[in-house]
Amino acid sequence: MKFLCLPGAYGSAKNFGVQLGPFAKHVEDRGLANFTYTQGVHEVDPPAGWEHYFGARPVYRFIDCTSGDGGDAFEILRRVRHIPRGLTPEATLRLFKKEDDEVFDTSSAQEALDSIFKTIDEDPEVDALIGYSEGAMLAASICCEEERRLEKEGIPRRIKFAIFFAGSPPLAIEDGECTAKLADECGPVIDIPTLHVFGTNDPLVYCAVALYNSCNPDTAELYDHGLGHLVPRDADNVEQLGDILQKIIKKIQKAETAGTGTPCSEYTEFSDSTDCSKSD
Repeated sequence: MKFLCLPGAYGSAKNFGVQLGPFAKHVEDRGLANFTYTQGVHEVDPPAGWEHYFGARPVYRFIDCTSGDGGDAFEILRRVRHIPRGLTPEATLRLFKKEDDEVFDTSSAQEALDSIFKTIDEDPEVDALIGYSEGAMLAASICCEEERRLEKEGIPRRIKFAIFFAGSPPLAIEDGECTAKLADECGPVIDIPTLHVFGTNDPLVYCAVALYNSCNPDTAELYDHGLGHLVPRDADNVEQLGDILQKIIKKIQKAETAGTGTPCSEYTEFSDSTDCSKSD
């Protein structure tokens, strides 16, 4: 299995290679998969006071967010402190959407998706995705769009499996508008096997849970590393994630050997009741 890895906002292919390094090395040493990296096309400056947090410059975003609140990656973090308790993840996300506003600029979102699809098309070995934060949102959007293409245009899917570190629900461009696909509005929209890695101490954990809700629960696994908005790099979490990944890849391989049905139905046939969650 070969993963295309998509970094978060204010990231780069080089920096994400370092960030994901312990996990990627562990997985490669176990012979489970290999990795290739991409990045956004919009070079950006980190928010004031965080110039050294995001690693070596230059850094990028997949989606151009230079206008409005989207230009400040920490605006949501400041506002999240005032969220009423008890709301669903989807209801929480709607609090941050102004009435009649698009989630992101449609042309920029389409440009990001086209760029990632071009990268996938250029490497025939890529059959899985890893995304972190903004990269996870775009990875989910690719999975969602592949499903739409298969259903509407008969275009075969390339992506068999996706790992999301944090992230938020997929974007879809429909009728000229870019919207987030929320589970309480349209149900699950991703049916390939997925692994959702997040931390309960992440102030944006509701986004990651909303992403999980947008995936088929029969083929989605959860792993809580108990930390914040990051990719875990410690030996314990890396080892446990490697064990989980080995089980999932084995299921996918068994499903491929078994027949030619949909990835969802084949994978579910071999699913088990293993609890892949972890918390402190």
